[in-house]
Amino acid sequence: MTLPSIIQPTRGLARPDLHALWQFRELLYFLVWRDVKVRYKQTALGAAWALCQPLMQMVVLTLVFGTFARLPSDGYPYAAFVYAGLVPWTYLSTAVAAASTSVVAEQAILTKVWFPRLLLPLAAIVRPAVDFALSLAAAVVLLAWYGIHPAARLLELPAWLTLEAATAVGLGLWLSALHVRFRDVQHVIPLLLQVWLFASPVAYPVSLVPERWRWLYGLNPAAQVIEGMRGALLNKPNLIMADLPACVALVSVTLLAGALFFRSIERTFADVV
Repeated sequence: MTLPSIIQPTRGLARPDLHALWQFRELLYFLVWRDVKVRYKQTALGAAWALCQPLMQMVVLTLVFGTFARLPSDGYPYAAFVYAGLVPWTYLSTAVAAASTSVVAEQAILTKVWFPRLLLPLAAIVRPAVDFALSLAAAVVLLAWYGIHPAARLLELPAWLTLEAATAVGLGLWLSALHVRFRDVQHVIPLLLQVWLFASPVAYPVSLVPERWRWLYGLNPAAQVIEGMRGALLNKPNLIMADLPACVALVSVTLLAGALFFRSIERTFADVV
């Protein structure tokens, strides 16, 4: 006879239960698959909608900053330059926004059954990866149209995507836990992402940033990821690569602290949400 399991709340700072996450890995799959199906259900274009946002943003940014403001693009066609930056930015902003509201959005199941609560922000971060893959494929086609062939440097993309996902997870854990207590978070996120967009080299090159400030600029994970992926796609040098170790350390601390914070207060989610 199988003995019943006794679920006890965490006390104080608690480490993430990796064993429980592995046991519930199928739930993570179904949460992601459910969101993907709902996103494209009964749509005429289906998964092609994943390309609409970065493509429309590319057109607008090219007209405003490339044509009217005449911002430099390090010698590359501005449309290709900005799209190579929009691909990682779109994934990062979508993942952070989705993860920040993931716990409150799932309050219907959160209050009825037990499962590792960490699965909710993780699922919200994995789901936009489908759109990222489609946008990345479109970027390769667009670059080929302009005669740009990234070749072997595409092998760098998994490393940059890992840093980007770690950044999204770290911020998502902090924001999703805070959102349960303070619903102001859902109003802060759009403002945060808007400021973060202009603080990252999406529409302009890093070369415009004064050299004396680049060390600080290089601590921005979004700037590192965008510059790194753009460098891999366009085969261009990374001007803030020297600051990458410090950025990775910052992301690691944010991720670890976010996991501890989320895990330590998740016992109150069902009561507060």
